[in-house]
Amino acid sequence: MRSAPIIRSSLRRTVTALAVIALILQGCTIAPPAAQNPDWSALQDKLQQLKSWQLRGRVNIRYEGESYTPRLRWQQASSDYEIRLWGTFNAGNTLIKGNPDGVSLETDGRTSNARTPERLILNELGYEFPVSSLVYWIKGQPAPAPRPQISFDELNQLEEIQQDGWTIRYPDPRQYGELSLPRRIEVSRSEQDIRLVFVGLSWTLTESSGLN
Repeated sequence: MRSAPIIRSSLRRTVTALAVIALILQGCTIAPPAAQNPDWSALQDKLQQLKSWQLRGRVNIRYEGESYTPRLRWQQASSDYEIRLWGTFNAGNTLIKGNPDGVSLETDGRTSNARTPERLILNELGYEFPVSSLVYWIKGQPAPAPRPQISFDELNQLEEIQQDGWTIRYPDPRQYGELSLPRRIEVSRSEQDIRLVFVGLSWTLTESSGLN
Protein backbone atom coordinates (compact mmCIF):
# COMPACT_ATOMS: atom_id res chain seq x y z
CA MET A 1 0.00 0.00 0.00
CA ARG A 2 2.98 2.28 0.51
CA SER A 3 4.33 1.78 -3.00
CA ALA A 4 2.08 4.46 -4.63
CA PRO A 5 3.34 7.38 -2.45
CA ILE A 6 6.91 6.22 -2.99
CA ILE A 7 6.40 6.12 -6.77
CA ARG A 8 4.78 9.59 -6.79
CA SER A 9 7.65 11.00 -4.74
CA SER A 10 10.17 9.45 -7.12
CA LEU A 11 8.35 10.88 -10.14
CA ARG A 12 8.28 14.34 -8.57
CA ARG A 13 12.05 14.20 -7.99
CA THR A 14 12.61 13.03 -11.57
CA VAL A 15 10.44 15.82 -13.02
CA THR A 16 12.19 18.40 -10.85
CA ALA A 17 15.60 17.15 -11.93
CA LEU A 18 14.61 17.26 -15.62
CA ALA A 19 13.27 20.80 -15.20
CA VAL A 20 16.55 21.92 -13.64
CA ILE A 21 18.55 20.30 -16.45
CA ALA A 22 16.33 21.98 -19.06
CA LEU A 23 16.89 25.38 -17.45
CA ILE A 24 20.64 24.82 -17.38
CA LEU A 25 20.70 23.78 -21.04
CA GLN A 26 18.53 26.73 -21.98
CA GLY A 27 20.90 29.05 -20.19
CA CYS A 28 23.81 27.56 -22.12
CA THR A 29 22.22 28.31 -25.49
CA ILE A 30 21.35 31.95 -24.85
CA ALA A 31 24.19 34.19 -26.02
CA PRO A 32 24.92 37.26 -23.91
CA PRO A 33 24.00 40.72 -25.22
CA ALA A 34 26.66 42.62 -27.14
CA ALA A 35 27.66 44.71 -24.13
CA GLN A 36 28.48 41.52 -22.18
CA ASN A 37 29.96 39.47 -25.03
CA PRO A 38 33.78 39.49 -24.91
CA ASP A 39 34.10 37.50 -28.17
CA TRP A 40 31.97 40.06 -29.99
CA SER A 41 33.91 42.99 -28.50
CA ALA A 42 37.25 41.46 -29.52
CA LEU A 43 36.02 40.79 -33.06
CA GLN A 44 34.69 44.34 -33.41
CA ASP A 45 38.06 45.75 -32.37
CA LYS A 46 39.73 43.70 -35.13
CA LEU A 47 37.11 44.64 -37.74
CA GLN A 48 37.51 48.30 -36.83
CA GLN A 49 41.18 48.00 -37.78
CA LEU A 50 40.34 46.35 -41.13
CA LYS A 51 40.54 49.38 -43.42
CA SER A 52 41.55 47.85 -46.77
CA TRP A 53 39.93 44.79 -48.33
CA GLN A 54 38.53 43.34 -51.53
CA LEU A 55 35.34 41.38 -51.89
CA ARG A 56 33.91 39.32 -54.75
CA GLY A 57 30.61 37.53 -55.06
CA ARG A 58 27.08 37.99 -56.31
CA VAL A 59 24.10 39.95 -55.01
CA ASN A 60 20.49 38.97 -55.58
CA ILE A 61 18.45 42.18 -55.54
CA ARG A 62 14.67 42.37 -55.17
CA TYR A 63 13.12 45.83 -55.16
CA GLU A 64 9.42 46.63 -55.55
CA GLY A 65 8.72 43.41 -57.44
CA GLU A 66 11.74 43.66 -59.75
CA SER A 67 14.73 41.30 -59.50
CA TYR A 68 18.39 41.69 -60.47
CA THR A 69 21.38 39.39 -59.92
CA PRO A 70 24.62 41.20 -60.75
CA ARG A 71 28.09 40.05 -59.91
CA LEU A 72 29.91 42.17 -57.37
CA ARG A 73 33.47 43.35 -56.80
CA TRP A 74 34.01 45.75 -53.91
CA GLN A 75 37.41 47.31 -53.19
CA GLN A 76 37.87 49.39 -50.05
CA ALA A 77 40.90 51.53 -49.12
CA SER A 78 40.18 53.37 -45.88
CA SER A 79 37.30 55.72 -46.79
CA ASP A 80 37.72 55.33 -50.58
CA TYR A 81 35.79 52.61 -52.41
CA GLU A 82 35.07 51.15 -55.82
CA ILE A 83 32.04 48.93 -56.37
CA ARG A 84 31.61 47.21 -59.72
CA LEU A 85 28.31 45.53 -60.62
CA TRP A 86 27.88 43.59 -63.85
CA GLY A 87 25.82 40.84 -65.44
CA THR A 88 26.59 37.96 -67.76
CA PHE A 89 29.28 38.82 -70.34
CA ASN A 90 29.79 42.18 -68.56
CA ALA A 91 26.27 43.30 -69.47
CA GLY A 92 25.14 46.34 -67.53
CA ASN A 93 28.64 47.08 -66.28
CA THR A 94 28.40 49.75 -63.56
CA LEU A 95 31.24 51.32 -61.59
CA ILE A 96 30.57 53.25 -58.39
CA LYS A 97 33.51 55.23 -56.97
CA GLY A 98 33.26 57.23 -53.80
CA ASN A 99 34.80 58.84 -50.73
CA PRO A 100 33.57 61.27 -48.04
CA ASP A 101 33.65 64.13 -50.58
CA GLY A 102 31.24 62.54 -53.05
CA VAL A 103 30.47 59.66 -55.37
CA SER A 104 30.41 59.00 -59.12
CA LEU A 105 28.52 56.31 -61.03
CA GLU A 106 29.53 55.18 -64.52
CA THR A 107 27.10 53.09 -66.58
CA ASP A 108 26.13 52.84 -70.26
CA GLY A 109 28.86 55.32 -71.19
CA ARG A 110 27.48 58.00 -68.85
CA THR A 111 28.91 59.37 -65.61
CA SER A 112 26.78 60.90 -62.86
CA ASN A 113 27.91 62.52 -59.63
CA ALA A 114 26.34 63.14 -56.24
CA ARG A 115 27.20 63.91 -52.64
CA THR A 116 26.05 60.51 -51.31
CA PRO A 117 25.61 57.16 -53.11
CA GLU A 118 22.10 56.07 -52.11
CA ARG A 119 20.01 58.55 -54.12
CA LEU A 120 22.41 58.37 -57.07
CA ILE A 121 22.16 54.56 -57.26
CA LEU A 122 18.37 54.64 -56.94
CA ASN A 123 18.04 57.23 -59.71
CA GLU A 124 20.49 55.54 -62.10
CA LEU A 125 19.99 51.82 -61.44
CA GLY A 126 16.40 51.75 -60.19
CA TYR A 127 16.96 50.03 -56.84
CA GLU A 128 18.26 50.78 -53.36
CA PHE A 129 21.81 49.86 -52.39
CA PRO A 130 22.66 51.46 -49.01
CA VAL A 131 26.42 51.79 -49.50
CA SER A 132 27.00 54.11 -46.54
CA SER A 133 25.78 51.43 -44.12
CA LEU A 134 26.79 48.38 -46.17
CA VAL A 135 30.46 49.29 -45.80
CA TYR A 136 29.98 48.28 -42.14
CA TRP A 137 27.28 45.60 -42.48
CA ILE A 138 29.21 43.72 -45.16
CA LYS A 139 31.96 43.00 -42.61
CA GLY A 140 29.59 42.11 -39.79
CA GLN A 141 29.59 45.50 -38.05
CA PRO A 142 26.70 47.77 -37.17
CA ALA A 143 26.90 51.23 -38.75
CA PRO A 144 27.81 54.08 -36.37
CA ALA A 145 24.20 55.29 -36.20
CA PRO A 146 21.40 54.88 -35.34
CA ARG A 147 21.58 52.55 -32.33
CA PRO A 148 21.36 48.90 -33.51
CA GLN A 149 19.76 45.81 -32.02
CA ILE A 150 22.16 42.83 -32.18
CA SER A 151 21.47 39.13 -31.62
CA PHE A 152 23.71 36.06 -31.50
CA ASP A 153 23.24 32.37 -32.23
CA GLU A 154 23.83 29.44 -29.87
CA LEU A 155 27.55 29.46 -30.77
CA ASN A 156 27.81 33.08 -29.64
CA GLN A 157 28.33 34.27 -33.24
CA LEU A 158 26.64 37.26 -34.81
CA GLU A 159 23.24 36.24 -36.14
CA GLU A 160 21.38 39.48 -36.88
CA ILE A 161 21.63 43.26 -36.81
CA GLN A 162 18.52 45.45 -36.90
CA GLN A 163 19.31 49.06 -37.70
CA ASP A 164 17.61 52.03 -39.33
CA GLY A 165 14.65 49.92 -40.48
CA TRP A 166 16.88 47.24 -42.03
CA THR A 167 17.39 43.64 -40.92
CA ILE A 168 20.81 42.12 -41.68
CA ARG A 169 21.29 38.38 -41.16
CA TYR A 170 24.56 36.41 -41.17
CA PRO A 171 23.86 32.69 -41.74
CA ASP A 172 27.31 31.65 -43.03
CA PRO A 173 30.40 33.13 -41.32
CA ARG A 174 33.87 32.01 -42.38
CA GLN A 175 37.28 32.36 -40.74
CA TYR A 176 40.01 34.45 -42.38
CA GLY A 177 42.88 34.10 -39.97
CA GLU A 178 41.72 35.69 -36.72
CA LEU A 179 38.73 37.34 -38.39
CA SER A 180 35.24 35.95 -38.88
CA LEU A 181 33.76 37.40 -42.08
CA PRO A 182 30.47 36.55 -43.81
CA ARG A 183 30.17 34.39 -46.89
CA ARG A 184 26.45 35.16 -47.13
CA ILE A 185 24.49 38.22 -45.96
CA GLU A 186 20.74 38.79 -46.15
CA VAL A 187 19.72 42.46 -46.02
CA SER A 188 16.01 43.28 -46.06
CA ARG A 189 13.48 45.97 -45.27
CA SER A 190 9.74 45.52 -45.35
CA GLU A 191 9.18 49.04 -46.67
CA GLN A 192 9.13 48.92 -50.50
CA ASP A 193 9.77 45.15 -50.35
CA ILE A 194 13.55 45.35 -50.71
CA ARG A 195 15.89 42.40 -50.22
CA LEU A 196 19.61 42.13 -50.98
CA VAL A 197 21.20 38.69 -50.64
CA PHE A 198 24.98 38.62 -50.99
CA VAL A 199 26.18 35.10 -51.80
CA GLY A 200 29.49 33.38 -52.43
CA LEU A 201 31.44 36.21 -50.82
CA SER A 202 35.20 35.76 -51.09
CA TRP A 203 37.46 38.14 -49.15
CA THR A 204 40.99 39.35 -49.79
CA LEU A 205 42.52 41.22 -46.86
CA THR A 206 45.39 43.48 -47.86
CA GLU A 207 47.24 46.54 -46.66
CA SER A 208 46.23 48.29 -49.87
CA SER A 209 43.14 47.64 -51.95
CA GLY A 210 44.86 48.63 -55.19
CA LEU A 211 42.51 51.50 -56.03
CA ASN A 212 43.79 53.76 -58.77
